[in-house]
Amino acid sequence: MATINFVPDDYVHQRRASRANVLYLMLLMAVLGAVGVTFGFIKMRQRAVQAQLAELNTRMVQAQQQIAQLEELKNKSKTMMKTMVMTAELLEPMPRSVVLASLTNNLPSGVSLVEFKLDEKEVQVIKAAPAKPSGGNQYRQSASAVKTAPAADSAPRIETNLEIKGLAPSDIQVAGFIAHLSGAVLFDQVSLVESKEVEVDKIKFREFLLKATLKPGLTLTKDDIDSIREKRNQVM
Repeated sequence: MATINFVPDDYVHQRRASRANVLYLMLLMAVLGAVGVTFGFIKMRQRAVQAQLAELNTRMVQAQQQIAQLEELKNKSKTMMKTMVMTAELLEPMPRSVVLASLTNNLPSGVSLVEFKLDEKEVQVIKAAPAKPSGGNQYRQSASAVKTAPAADSAPRIETNLEIKGLAPSDIQVAGFIAHLSGAVLFDQVSLVESKEVEVDKIKFREFLLKATLKPGLTLTKDDIDSIREKRNQVM
């Protein structure tokens, strides 16, 4: 039996096209919604990154300011140290660096310094009263001397004492070091206090302790000081 379709074909095609259009529209709205959500998420992330970047920039600016302050403090400390060194060299009759350089210059081969101490103290130097001319009555002269003789003058003087501790292969090098210091222009009254045998890394050495003083009233020129330091640098 034949089936008779009373629905026109145009109507069927139109219904199918309408359903396809609705489906396409729903898909388009879904895509647009997904794009909108993605765009919003990207904008949120972009704002968060911008906020973090601004915070990092602020921290970098603060760090640069702190670094500049540290550099300024460092330069000021260097200037202060130079001033202190220059002041100390002006106040000290003999800079300690020069004394240490002279000790280094006079070290024999194989001898090394372990400890170095420098102690300054003020001592009173008594100057004797001038002698009276002889002649005349002895009793009168004695009485006059008691009445008119001025008291002995005492002038303060800075005395610099050194303690030098070191290691040497034998007492021969220690004696050579003492001889070198005794002949040096800076040192006076060089004496051996102690010398004993010690073992360092299973090697036997002579540990010695010397005492000396700087020559009183000694004044070195700038050329002398530069020469001592240059020789120290060559030795080192």
